[in-house]
Amino acid sequence: MGSRQCVTPRSFRPRGASQAPTSSSTSGRTAVSASARVTPSVSETTSRTPRGTLYRGHEGMWSWVLHRITGIGIFFFLLVHILDTALIRVAPEAYDAVIGTYKNPIMGVGEIILVAAVAYHAFNGLRVILVDFSKWGAKYQRQLWWGVIGLWVVLMLGFVPRQFMVIMAEITGGH
Repeated sequence: MGSRQCVTPRSFRPRGASQAPTSSSTSGRTAVSASARVTPSVSETTSRTPRGTLYRGHEGMWSWVLHRITGIGIFFFLLVHILDTALIRVAPEAYDAVIGTYKNPIMGVGEIILVAAVAYHAFNGLRVILVDFSKWGAKYQRQLWWGVIGLWVVLMLGFVPRQFMVIMAEITGGH
């Protein structure tokens, strides 16, 4: 009986591995040594499509992203607010100057953004509590997020026109 030779193609052979296989004297066949075995690269074994999570561009991911962005924005607003309020003890005239800049119409638009961030963050925080602490929250997390968006839109539809009236009054000098 002739011996068969198992030769690993050159492209799959690890560096430093010889082409000559080692022979096994007990079976009479030629076998490839353990050092000549090929381990596939990560790119060959990893799928290009993400699997197994709902945080891949769906409602869960967007609620998470918006919650983080609004939280960071609120944090920085509170930091600036605390610092400018602290000015009243140090330099009351500087405090008055800072408060005067807040009467700018651009700051009125900033207040709209602030209310939008606080409202979304609060409503989504309640959604997170329901998802985490109720038996049915995880099952209905997508519907809860759309409920958050609906409540947020209703609130903003009530606030934004009123705030624009205030901004326009500041621009025109009327009340």
